[in-house]
Amino acid sequence: MTERRDHYSYTVYADPNTARRFDQSRFGSPIGQLVAAREAETFSRMAGAVAGRTVLDVGTGTGRLALLMTGAGASVTGVDASDEMLKVARERAAAQHADVHFAIGDAHALAFPDRSFDVVVSSRVLMHTPRWQVCVDEWCRVARDRVVIDYPSASSFALLQSLWRRVSYALGGGARQPYRVFSDGELRAAFEKNGFRIRERYGQFVLPIGFYRLFRSTRIAETTEEIFRRLGVSRVFASPMTILAERCATS
Repeated sequence: MTERRDHYSYTVYADPNTARRFDQSRFGSPIGQLVAAREAETFSRMAGAVAGRTVLDVGTGTGRLALLMTGAGASVTGVDASDEMLKVARERAAAQHADVHFAIGDAHALAFPDRSFDVVVSSRVLMHTPRWQVCVDEWCRVARDRVVIDYPSASSFALLQSLWRRVSYALGGGARQPYRVFSDGELRAAFEKNGFRIRERYGQFVLPIGFYRLFRSTRIAETTEEIFRRLGVSRVFASPMTILAERCATS
């Protein structure tokens, strides 16, 4: 059963202008490019050797992860609730001569049989879903081996930003969408309920991306985050957190 279509996670991304500007607004700056590169490296590593395997990209948006996995040799399906976002994804795939199947789909109710994909990936989606536990259930249901997702960590600065956005949005003055943060424990419990075990966690940035954008320097961002990583701070306080969950042998 799909969710209410008046939720912002549907209405915002159904706008053609939002879809056209999506990649440039988020990843067009040097810091945005660093964020995209970190995301690509982390998802590629956790997804593993996908050549010859089937991958489902849930909430594919403009197709960034789908094209990444296709480039690595996977047979990829990308689903999204926004037809406007999918139009951009199809244009990108055509420009790159990439063979990706894009289709309308809801993260809460995937129209695929159980264990129909070797790997399921999803980036920047769980934080916006109306019923996130249902999404995790669905992603685990259609995954044969592993699920790779990311989320804003409740132990990071993202918690403060999330609270601010929620208040601003509720008062009618929020220009940017609210989102949910997650604790490691609630994600672990959600996956274990579905017979999956979280095998790896990787935090991207300790300080907010907005902070680094003030300096417009990837060098400052990379140097600062490397210091945090060496000190062990990133293991606890970084965000977004990317996790690899694998199906247990007995499930």
